[in-house]
This record gives sequence, structure tokens and C-alpha cells, in this order.
Amino acid sequence: MSHNARKAGLYHKVVIGLVALVLAVPIIATVLYAFATQWGATILPDGLTVKWFVQLLSDPRFLAAMGRSFLICLGTLAVSTLIVLPMVFAVFYYFPKLKDVMEVIIILPFAVPPVVSSVGLLQLYAGDPFPLVGTPWILIGTYFTITVPFMYRALANGLVGINLRDLIDAAHLLGASTFSAFMRCILPNLNRALLASLFISFSFLMGEFVFANILVGTRYETLQIYLYTKRMTSGHLNAAIVSTYFFLTLILTWAAMYLSRDKREKVSSKE
Repeated sequence: MSHNARKAGLYHKVVIGLVALVLAVPIIATVLYAFATQWGATILPDGLTVKWFVQLLSDPRFLAAMGRSFLICLGTLAVSTLIVLPMVFAVFYYFPKLKDVMEVIIILPFAVPPVVSSVGLLQLYAGDPFPLVGTPWILIGTYFTITVPFMYRALANGLVGINLRDLIDAAHLLGASTFSAFMRCILPNLNRALLASLFISFSFLMGEFVFANILVGTRYETLQIYLYTKRMTSGHLNAAIVSTYFFLTLILTWAAMYLSRDKREKVSSKE
């Protein structure tokens, strides 16, 4: 390896290390603050304790809010998968001319600020015939519009990386239907893209506040509403709430990465 190549490699490592450090410092500080007894003008906290987590996990209101947030997020992701996954396949296989149109449509949810769209939703669903304001159903519907761009873009990138039409045609020659070919040939190739889109969407939805606050509020208290109502209490408790959410997301992400490993890697590791 030449001197220039080594120098370039070192430069890239330094840049990546600095970026990772910048991203990690706020997370580490928040977690450390959640374990701190007192942390004032010193660089490090005066001591460490788990009382904030004990207090948090013993609060039935927090557990209920966490459960509601998970229920809404999982319901939204289930609906999104059942709708977006067949839609992406149909666009790429049956209607490829619609790709450019879909690229414009999927960014429309970001064109309208959540505060503005929330006002419109309040006007539409506050009364008859669809009194959905204050219920989890309106959150699932609005969250679905948020997840569509993430899921569509990730799945579209996954389909671009495989030879979709040739795989389906080969399956047809072997006697498989289009549905069977999709389930057995296409879906396994989209496994990583689907999981990536699900966890990006999950992380975004768990942190969403505007729709939850305006459309539902304390009538169906989610994790972010709970955190908002606790904003005037101990900062250590708020840090414990954020840290708990971070730990749960980290565990779920690790589990998804572990379960999505390629079967070939599993076989080779056994050998």
C-alpha cells in the first residue's frame, strides 16, 4: 500500500471517528445524567444511582404510555407493510412508468407541516360521521402517511438492486404463480430493506409529538405526551425516560439485525 493510500485511509478513519464521537456524546451524556445523583458544575456527576429508573418503571402511568406508543407504532407498521409492500411491487413490476410519479407523491406528506395538517384533521374528524379525534385510530392513520416515504424509498432501493422481472419470469417458467414468486423469491431479497424501513419508521414514530399532542393529547397518552407532562419535574427523570426509550430501540434493532442475518452466514458459522 502506498503512502498516499495509507494517508487517505487514516484521514477517513479520523473523520468517521469524529462524526461518531459527535453523535455519541449527547446520548452518553443523557444516559449518564439519568444515572446521576447530582450533576451541577462538575465535569462528572457527584454519584451514580438507579433510583430514577426504579421510580420510572414503578409508575403505572409510564408503563401504560409506553404500551400505547408501542401499540400505535406496531399497528401503523403492520398497516404500512400490508399496503406499501404490494404497492411498490406493483409499481416496479406492472407499472414501471409510474416510478417518477410515485417519487413525487411519496414526498407530499413532508410538504405540509404537521401543525397545519393537524388543524385540517381536527376539522374533519372531531365530530360526525367519523369522530376519531382523541382515539388511537387517527394516530395510526396519520402515522401511516409518515411511514410511506421511508418504506417506499427503502423498498424501491431494494428492488433496484435485484433483477425483478427476470426472477419473476424464471419462477413462472417453473410453474409458480406471481404471488408465490413474490413470496419465495422477491420478499427474501427485500428482507434487509424492509427491516431497515420498519426500524427507521419505528424510531421516527416513537419520537413524534405534534400529531399526538394536537389530535389525541392526554386522552390517549403516549410516551411523548407523558414526557411532555413531566417536563417540569426532575431532569434526571426525563433523562431516564429518554434513556429507557433508547435502550429499548437499541435492543429491538440488535434483535432485528440478528434475526435478519443471511442463512448462508449461519451455515458457514456452523461449519
